[in-house]
Amino acid sequence: MRQDFRENLGLALDTLRAHKLRSFLTVLGVMIGVGVIILVAAMLAGFDRSVVQSISRFGADTAFISQFNVGPRIGRRSAEERARKPLTAEDGTALLEGCPAVKNLYVVISHDSISTARYQNQEINGPNFMGTFPSYTSINASAVIKQGRFYSEAENEHRREVAVIGEQIDDTLFPRGDAIGKEILVDGSPFEIIGVFQKPEGGFGDSDRDTRIIIPFNTFKKVFPRAQNIVIRIQAYEGQLDLAVDQARDVLRRRRSVPYNAADNFSISTSQQMVEQFHQIVAVVAITTMVLSSIGLLVGGVGVMNIMLVSVTERTREIGVRKAIGARRRDITWQFLFEAVTLTTVGGMIGILVSGSIALLIPMVSNFQAAVPLWAVLLGLTVCAGVGLIFGTWPAIKAARLDPVEALRYE
Repeated sequence: MRQDFRENLGLALDTLRAHKLRSFLTVLGVMIGVGVIILVAAMLAGFDRSVVQSISRFGADTAFISQFNVGPRIGRRSAEERARKPLTAEDGTALLEGCPAVKNLYVVISHDSISTARYQNQEINGPNFMGTFPSYTSINASAVIKQGRFYSEAENEHRREVAVIGEQIDDTLFPRGDAIGKEILVDGSPFEIIGVFQKPEGGFGDSDRDTRIIIPFNTFKKVFPRAQNIVIRIQAYEGQLDLAVDQARDVLRRRRSVPYNAADNFSISTSQQMVEQFHQIVAVVAITTMVLSSIGLLVGGVGVMNIMLVSVTERTREIGVRKAIGARRRDITWQFLFEAVTLTTVGGMIGILVSGSIALLIPMVSNFQAAVPLWAVLLGLTVCAGVGLIFGTWPAIKAARLDPVEALRYE
């Protein structure tokens, strides 16, 4: 059996070497299909790792409370969502007072407009501009001060026009690194810079650029009185996150007059729930990509079947000679099946090497991470072998059924 395997494999490789260009063109569809699968899997794996790292920075003992449900949304919000009242800073105070399992919290407020930050002739569009409580730095692991300081409770109470900026804002507006004490204009309002954040590790895409501009919550309310986009982040005592979430839900349902038999008119999400939601999205994207990539594999499989039928015709006399000296039908069948499987597997290996190389280059030329998972490589090779097996079956059967006398007469 081992001898037969080696013999068939040797014959298959000899055929590939004898018809290099024809073999390459035959499996081009397989190469593209498998290459797309590997490349997309690498992108999704890197993207997934980056997002999980970013979400994990929030901490395992925290939860986010928002007016609307967290996660991607298709189409318009429902009538019930549009009718929801926005959260308030008073909701945060009530949670801190009414939830024994909540250790600390902060409230974040922002507006819908795209902000612009300016210093002299330097400008940056779309910074992450928001107002929050002084407790932001004690809860948020990504709020590490690189230079200067964070604002105090007194500065929040007195609505001081001070700001702490992210490292990307510092690099863009103050390339010489002298941001502390300078005054920037954000949406036309002046703010004195008192601190600079250290850029968080991890991230994905452009989100690893720290474009935060954070000012005191009460100052934001003073400058932008119509802003209503509020998110509350609660920090539970160790091991009490589920209890803190239940207590927070009970307090908010009472404050927002939600009937006992009605669903929440707000959203509470933990870091773990956010990771699970993202994994579901990634799974859907992966399945969709696999289905689309199968079109290329189907085209490649048809090409393999066609070229194998041509090969059977070209080698009719060879098949007759082999049968005349004692080759059985199954020997001929396995010979051509091995040829088809070898053809598609070699094509798949080339596709995996090319797409894997591209995946390794992606982090070097962009902000995106990419990592080729082992399961994708194994899946790619298995699919390639399967394509060769499926589409090589009919040519192999046709070769095995040839009459040896007629085959020897073939010219």
